[in-house]
Amino acid sequence: MNADIASNALLEQRLALHPRVALRPEPFGALAYHYGNRKLIFLKDPDVVRVVQALADHDTLADTLRACDIDSSRWPSFERALTALTESEMLHERHQDPSG
Repeated sequence: MNADIASNALLEQRLALHPRVALRPEPFGALAYHYGNRKLIFLKDPDVVRVVQALADHDTLADTLRACDIDSSRWPSFERALTALTESEMLHERHQDPSG
C-alpha cells in the first residue's frame, strides 16, 4: 500500500485511547501504560499528549489535529507517532455510535 494512501486513511480514522491505557503527565510529556499488554511508552512531545487526550472528542484524527491547532506541516510526524501508538495497542479505532 502506498504510504500516502495509508497516511490519508489514518487521518480519517476515529481513534481513541484504549480503555486499558492510563496516561500519566510528566514534565517531558507523559507516560502511557497499557494494563492489558503491560507496555510502557514515553510520549515525549506535549503536543502529542494533547492530541491523544483529545482524540475521543473529535470525529477523525484530522479533526483532532485541527482542533489542537497543529500546523499541517507537522501532521506527517503526528501520523507516524499515532501509527506507532496504534500498533502498540495504546490507541484503537472507535466505531460509529449506532444511535448517531
